[in-house]
Amino acid sequence: MNSPRLLRRCLFTTLSAALVATAAVTPTHAAPQPRAAAVAFSDTFDGPAGSGVDSSKWQTETGDNVDNHERQYYTPGTDNARLDGQGHLVIEARRENPGNYQCWYGTCEYTSARLNTSGKFTATYGHVEARMKIPRGQGIWPAFWMLGQDIGSVGWPNSGEIDVMENVGFEPSTVHGTIHGPGYSGSGGIGAAYSLPDGQAFADDFHTFAVDWAPDSITWSVDGTVYQTRTPADLGGNQWVFDKPFFLIMNLAVGGYWPGDPDGSTSLPQQLVVDEVKVTTSD
Repeated sequence: MNSPRLLRRCLFTTLSAALVATAAVTPTHAAPQPRAAAVAFSDTFDGPAGSGVDSSKWQTETGDNVDNHERQYYTPGTDNARLDGQGHLVIEARRENPGNYQCWYGTCEYTSARLNTSGKFTATYGHVEARMKIPRGQGIWPAFWMLGQDIGSVGWPNSGEIDVMENVGFEPSTVHGTIHGPGYSGSGGIGAAYSLPDGQAFADDFHTFAVDWAPDSITWSVDGTVYQTRTPADLGGNQWVFDKPFFLIMNLAVGGYWPGDPDGSTSLPQQLVVDEVKVTTSD
């Protein structure tokens, strides 16, 4: 698979975060579970239908994304990110712009949402997971990822980035996991892909996307099946920048260099439905 490699703007810091697709690999064994696990962060998104996320855990980012030529405007409030009253967060991408938001290409054609935990929760090591049902369609691009909390002072890519899960709509059966840091960002990002068997689509059901993160090791899994592990040995002598606090990010983008823009086959609105986000730590 020869997917383009590109940059995604980090709206929270106005810096860029790189995204990369790489070849699928064969899954191996069940993901290791933390010993003596203690829940450091959990959100099961319980609350009345139409209400917003817990503001003690999440903040909502706003704006467009010129660096990656995405088409959406991330809105505030509950227009594009709200609870459904059944224990889920729904992040919805729509082909509309009632707020007359302006994007890099003119009047925005789409709205969506992006949430992060910066200033509210960070983790250094542990089992980081999200149980999600991703959307589908050409030009649709959901992601669950992390950035180093020091991004405001050291910049990207020195901050480090851990992409737990990304999907682009033209690959309905495949998700990607990647790390980025100094000397291995952008087209040099290090990662792999995981594909469901028999042409199954991720959008058909909920799946759990996770990393097990320890000093000098990050392991990715889908539904408990490991598909890659990365260590400093993979960096070609470059610096490992994953021994410090990171914050969580969830977003649903529309269009961009990697997924391409929506076309006549794309049905909107599309929803990223999040059942739970949890971080557990151990000794």
